Amino acid sequence: MKARRNTDANSHPEKVGKRGPLLRALGAIAVVIAWLAIAGVGGPAIGNLSSVQSNSQTDFLPKNAESVKAAQASAAFTDNTAIPAFVLFEADSEATPAQIAAWKSFVQSLPSLPLEVGGKLGDYLAPAPVIPTLSADKTSQLAVVLLSNKVNELDSAGAKPLRSIVTDIRTAATAASAGASAHVGGPAGLAADLGEAFAGIDGLLLLVTLLAVLLILVLVYRAVALPLVVLFNSISALALGGGLVYLLAKSDAITLNGQSQGILFILVVGAATDYGLLLVARYREELTRNEHAAAAMKKAWKACVEPILASAGTVIAGLLCLLFSNLNSNRSLGPVGAVGIGAAALAALTLLPAILLSGRWLFWPRVPHFTQETPKKATRQGIWHKIAAFVGRSPRKIWVVTALLLAVAFAFVPTLNATGTKTTDVFVKAADSVAAQDILGKHFSDGAGDPVLIITTQEKSAAVIAAATSVNGVVGADVKPGRDGKPLVINGLVEVEATLGSADASDQAIRDLRGAVQALDPGALVGGSAAQSLDTNTTAENDLLVIIPIVLLVVLLVLIALLRSIVAPLLLVGATVLSFGASLGVSAIVFNHIFGFPGSDPGVPLFAFVFLVALGVDYSIFLMSRAREEVLLLGPREGVLDALRVTGGVITSAGVVLAATFAALAVIPLLFLVQIAFIVAFGVLLDALVVRTLLVPALVIDLGKKAWWPSKISK
Repeated sequence: MKARRNTDANSHPEKVGKRGPLLRALGAIAVVIAWLAIAGVGGPAIGNLSSVQSNSQTDFLPKNAESVKAAQASAAFTDNTAIPAFVLFEADSEATPAQIAAWKSFVQSLPSLPLEVGGKLGDYLAPAPVIPTLSADKTSQLAVVLLSNKVNELDSAGAKPLRSIVTDIRTAATAASAGASAHVGGPAGLAADLGEAFAGIDGLLLLVTLLAVLLILVLVYRAVALPLVVLFNSISALALGGGLVYLLAKSDAITLNGQSQGILFILVVGAATDYGLLLVARYREELTRNEHAAAAMKKAWKACVEPILASAGTVIAGLLCLLFSNLNSNRSLGPVGAVGIGAAALAALTLLPAILLSGRWLFWPRVPHFTQETPKKATRQGIWHKIAAFVGRSPRKIWVVTALLLAVAFAFVPTLNATGTKTTDVFVKAADSVAAQDILGKHFSDGAGDPVLIITTQEKSAAVIAAATSVNGVVGADVKPGRDGKPLVINGLVEVEATLGSADASDQAIRDLRGAVQALDPGALVGGSAAQSLDTNTTAENDLLVIIPIVLLVVLLVLIALLRSIVAPLLLVGATVLSFGASLGVSAIVFNHIFGFPGSDPGVPLFAFVFLVALGVDYSIFLMSRAREEVLLLGPREGVLDALRVTGGVITSAGVVLAATFAALAVIPLLFLVQIAFIVAFGVLLDALVVRTLLVPALVIDLGKKAWWPSKISK
């Protein structure tokens, strides 16, 4: 059986024929040309992804969310497409008459403010007066400037003018502050700062990711050309995936946000590089057994196609489980990521083999030569032979100790505060909108200018107002007036605006407010930004309970199909869950006691779970698919140890690459992405270096033939 596996295809030259090499060369060239065309079309589309993004919170919530219904009802009372910008001035002490006059003059001049995008600010203002309000201590002034939805419409360059307009207002406000500080916040300021943070995705994130991958590839291969070939394969996969996502988002088939775009880049580059590492490692191995590159690639491709497709299929299936989410922001990542992973697998199985067929020279200066020495003897040296020997000596002790240490880390999971954060806590570095919010809370109230909206009947409005003002955290409430100053009544309904005193207690205040007003009017709706935030967090927590079991079931079924076993897949899923829990527990310690983060979004553990489980199974597939191949030849003990020796290097390299790509997300200064970067990077390293190196092989060896049940192992 060994002889059959190692038979050199070149021992039958008559089957190759004279035209074979020419046809292979032409086919490889055609594949490369096709991918160059894909890169030429898809590359520019990546730069345009930001133009088809949607980062509005109401777009993420399900239509039956109360805050969404409230927003729809509120449209009858006002132009709910208007985006408020809070312009705040703050003096060190009580403002002088000259400062107050300068602040008021600035507000009055806002409509005529010239803009970088062309025209004047008045062209982008909603039809509402801008009235400055001086704080009770006379140190600050607030002006709520309502921007029309034109600021979110694409201009001739394919960009939205919101960020540029907010920058112009900030610059002009600073110049007119008369020695005070000036800041622009509110929903418009926050959206502009988020846009600034996400602007790094197209440039900085991609550059850092590719440089990190290139450096690792150079260290792994210690070759000149090969790292560039593997990196080119990953970039081409990104061009295909990014181009398809752009077309889908532009046609409104999917919703794309900044987070999904950043994760798309990471997933495609990381997965394509991992698949490339697997194929190149097997190709190098086969080059020592086969004289000609074509024969070596044929065997390497056949050996790798199943684990690569199984790996890609598992990740795609795991990501598509996000379609069960009720949050559009989560649900949209499913098809976005699935498209990217599909592109990565396609490139690894077509473009990379076509380039590698050019010959051994790609490995220079460490060129693999055809030799009669069997790979079994070649792998008896080096660190992975020593690790395999270590695992083989005391497998039970190793897996028990490793599992206990992981369980200890798992025990810290309940300390992870993932109940949501304030909107202004989304940034991990200074942002002007956050400074504006701090001034707002210090001199006015956190909810000033951005009230909670209550839709109720006119006849119950007085009772609703009384109930609202009795809620802890609500500092005031009143019916929204019409232009005549009287309460605005539409179809028997009125809109009550309630002001929250503190954003820190806004979630509980919204819950209490809904309970209080709906006890009087069951049909009342409570909405606004604070209510949208609460509904988002609540929906995300429910998604966590629904999606985790589905992902585990999908992964288990894929592993059963791949390994033709039931016990081994159950062990692998259990090990993956233990690894994820340990990663989350360590992250909780780091977030709480080292970084001092204010908390986490409920979507953080969900995204981390999907990525770590789906991607972590990659290493199980790489290891166990080779183990199954070797076990049939060498038996359950030596087969697993031999698989560990052969795949240890490539799995470690793949883990380091994937960890580095996810760690690159930390260059985007947003709390959500920084936390995802740490959890997934740490979890991937833990999975590749500990779980797949020690826990899984030791456990499978200890169980022996039972691990492969119901498959029958003859030895």
